Amino acid sequence: MFPKLFSFKTPEFLSGYLPAEITVYSYGVMIALGVLASFYVGLKKSRHLGMDADKLASLFLWSIAAAFVGGKLFFYFEDFNKYLNDPAAMLSITGGGFVFYGSLIFTVPTIVWRLKKEKIAVRPFLDELAFIGPIIHSFGRVGCFLAGCCHGKVCDSPIGVTFSHPSSLAKPQNVPLYPTQLFDIGVNIIILLLVIAVERKKKFEGQLFLIYLALYAIGRSIVEIYRGDEARGFVFGGALSHSQFIAILIFCTCLYFWKQWSRSTEH
Repeated sequence: MFPKLFSFKTPEFLSGYLPAEITVYSYGVMIALGVLASFYVGLKKSRHLGMDADKLASLFLWSIAAAFVGGKLFFYFEDFNKYLNDPAAMLSITGGGFVFYGSLIFTVPTIVWRLKKEKIAVRPFLDELAFIGPIIHSFGRVGCFLAGCCHGKVCDSPIGVTFSHPSSLAKPQNVPLYPTQLFDIGVNIIILLLVIAVERKKKFEGQLFLIYLALYAIGRSIVEIYRGDEARGFVFGGALSHSQFIAILIFCTCLYFWKQWSRSTEH
């Protein structure tokens, strides 16, 4: 696809501080667009909870930092021995290499902490994440598709997509691969539509958030079957990928909280 959008020479007043040429990557641009779109939706949906632009911006900054750290750590853990033996390799991929579930696991506790600090009801706001999450995630997967990362296995059907750009992260190149990035976008869109349909019928606060996490765990487990990037790691002798294993844990956690929250009126 198009991992690099364009490059330009660094202005003279910044020479010496930045590389001679600056490249704008499609992945970074899509993440930025996703943050803007989800911020707009989040602000519209959470004003009734006492969330204003300043509070939401602060929450987003904390969340982005947590997502970066969690996504990176889980990426390194997928091939721990590689980075243990060669720590310098971590620095060579600072512009890429993230695990969604790592970002999620670090971000949710950070959001809960900030909400409690701002005295904003936690579970009602978590329901708003059921709208924000699929939006920013879908933009991120468009970035993955353009960059070639998170790609699928070799595909013999007409839906296969061929990545031929020399800088593409897809391997192998110049052969059709399952467009698993687009599969993931489809999962997020379906979840978003279902959450919109259920919003006015929800039975308890936090229900939409649990629906989002549980349905994504199911969808992601299916998408993983077609993934072809072996570096994402496996457990139980290759029976499950790391993401499938985490998805099972998250689904079970959702069932637990569904039982607890459905019987409670606390936020």
